[in-house]
Amino acid sequence: MAVCLNTESANKMFRVMVHDEYFVDKSGLIEIVNARINTMNRYLCVTKPRRFGKTSVLNMLGAYYCRAYDTSALFERLNISKSKSYREHLNRYNVIHLCLNRLPDYGNAFDDYISIIRDSIKYDIQEAYPKVCDKEFGSIVDMLAATGDQFIFIIDEWDYMFSHELYPEHYGDFLEFLRNLLKDQPYVALVYMTGVLPVKKYSTGSALNMFKEYTMLKDPHFEKYFGFTEDEVKALCARQQTLTMDELSEWYDGYQARDGARLYNPRSVVCALEDAVCQSYWTRTGKLDEVLFFLKYNIGEVRDDVVKMINGMPVRISIEEEYSAGQGNPKNREEIYSAMIIYGLLSYYDGEISIPNKELMLEFQKALKDDDFGYVAELVRNSDEVLEATLDKKGDIVASYLHNIHNSELPVLKYNDENSLSCVVTLAYLSARNKYKIEREEKSGKGFADFIFHPRRRDLPGILLELKADAAPEAAISQIKNKEYCQKLWQEEVKNILAVGLSYDTKKKNHQCVIEEITMPDDRIKNSQK
Repeated sequence: MAVCLNTESANKMFRVMVHDEYFVDKSGLIEIVNARINTMNRYLCVTKPRRFGKTSVLNMLGAYYCRAYDTSALFERLNISKSKSYREHLNRYNVIHLCLNRLPDYGNAFDDYISIIRDSIKYDIQEAYPKVCDKEFGSIVDMLAATGDQFIFIIDEWDYMFSHELYPEHYGDFLEFLRNLLKDQPYVALVYMTGVLPVKKYSTGSALNMFKEYTMLKDPHFEKYFGFTEDEVKALCARQQTLTMDELSEWYDGYQARDGARLYNPRSVVCALEDAVCQSYWTRTGKLDEVLFFLKYNIGEVRDDVVKMINGMPVRISIEEEYSAGQGNPKNREEIYSAMIIYGLLSYYDGEISIPNKELMLEFQKALKDDDFGYVAELVRNSDEVLEATLDKKGDIVASYLHNIHNSELPVLKYNDENSLSCVVTLAYLSARNKYKIEREEKSGKGFADFIFHPRRRDLPGILLELKADAAPEAAISQIKNKEYCQKLWQEEVKNILAVGLSYDTKKKNHQCVIEEITMPDDRIKNSQK
């Protein structure tokens, strides 16, 4: 008999996915999972942020293992077909596929929620094993054991109760239910469980400590199967002519595997390719998906870090414990960042956190406008006016804004080093990111310009911004000209450039700003038109 609870949907969804224009073959994951079947390591919990392809992988596993269907035609052309274990496990198992986000239509108690899970398993076992199930059983554990067969359990959104704060007084009961159903049971050939939140905080003692966990912080085996690699994005990009690889990288790159390989947000990449436009596809599905929700727990402790990360500077931090299911609200800097990494809001690599990409940068910019950020919020809200003053070549107004930023209460903005001065400029021009691609310390001409603003629209001038301490702003303008910093923008056919010289007098504690327009030489314009 074949027991494949809820796998008909998985089979259909994977069939649709395989034939999608932007399908990426992640079937290599199956070989890793095959090696765990009927071993001491048969309990896997792989947790990743939303939009990172968890459900797609579950549908793939259901279609591969379930013996109710012949899916060889789907897998023959995929990478897993090259594996020695491919035929051994293809369509050979009873599969119980559970999605734990189903809530009862009637009743709103924990018992009603658990009854849905119990009854769905019980019904399919009774249908598949009518002779075995003629007699009464005290539990579904006894019923499953009586079949004498083995099952692969595929469990989606295991953490739904925790992430949605349902029945908190029954968290322990829920984990005991899963433990009784799965732990050390002879009918369990494999459990593959996924969600957003790791188990560990609630798996002390004898609860779910049998699971080997793979998370955004610790995953030596599965990370490249959740997120697109650079080569995979290049291959997808080659299928169309609208978006460039550079655009996709700027918007959706920024996560990293343990070996340093770049990983892209998969859902956002596919949405951008389908819509032929790069924009934010970050959808909020609850308060735990919002940047501001986490930062508000201790803005005073993380505010300097956020200013640095907005400026493209990674922040070093040691995270000893992961934010996990049932932990409650994060209380300190380490717990806040751990939670944000788990939810995909920050990237973590080699002991440093950073904002992954432009898509998430927009979320952080929105967060910085909140009144809880105090003076920083005011600065961010005024950044439109700083850009407008720059475009109008009103250097005195730009200097006054920078002076106000410098006098804020943020220690990181006290000009202790060059990075501090850069942070001031970044905050002052934060909204300019919507109209410009801003690069810091970029090679151009005979040196490296402090800031180059690459216009995203043809009607905007390029901007070269040079910083000077204890020197006249005219010296910065001269450096822009003498070192030919305009070359990079001219190569991009940006004919009009605003050279911005910013200076800070460390003794008088004041700023000066001079803005001069530089136009591409006539001979260069003629050559570019040929």
